[in-house]
Amino acid sequence: MASETTFVQPAIPRFDGHYDHWSMLMENFLRSKEYWHVVEAGVAEPAAGAVLIETQKTDLEALKLKDLKAKNYLFHAIDRATLETILSKDTSKQIWDSMKQKHQGNAKAKRVQLQRFRTEFETLRMKSGESVSDFFARTMTIANKMRIHGEKIEDVTIVEKILRSMTLKFNFIVCSIEESKDIDSLSTKIKRSKL
Repeated sequence: MASETTFVQPAIPRFDGHYDHWSMLMENFLRSKEYWHVVEAGVAEPAAGAVLIETQKTDLEALKLKDLKAKNYLFHAIDRATLETILSKDTSKQIWDSMKQKHQGNAKAKRVQLQRFRTEFETLRMKSGESVSDFFARTMTIANKMRIHGEKIEDVTIVEKILRSMTLKFNFIVCSIEESKDIDSLSTKIKRSKL
């Protein structure tokens, strides 16, 4: 008997106040629906008095429909209080840009957050009794927050940080990895499985 394959539609990511996380999920969601290009670039209206041929009219109407669908997804993703602040926006691009401006924060605030994450990364140490998986997850969480805020942190930097921040009971494993592997060629994906 053949089994049926069912496809579950992904839920629209709801805005929960954490803009960076939501925008990443929402962008991916809109890309999967093939609407991201409309949100990113907008819909260019023809110049006043411009005469469009039939195919141009059809293409423009298709873009406007995609924009309307993307706008609908954004409306469903945003809570009522936030939605009320952007009701005057006519396009999905205007809504996206408004959300970004309002919630992403200014450059100075992002630099301050990045400095905080850098300090947290630099002082990070494995706790006594902490599993390698938990320490790896904590390190990657901080590294990913740094990346979101504009830091270009390489995998080798993360691997080196993890290796030098392990508790003493892992010294023989760390030494073995450092002696037998080219640290530059290790990625964070490989590192997790080796310890």
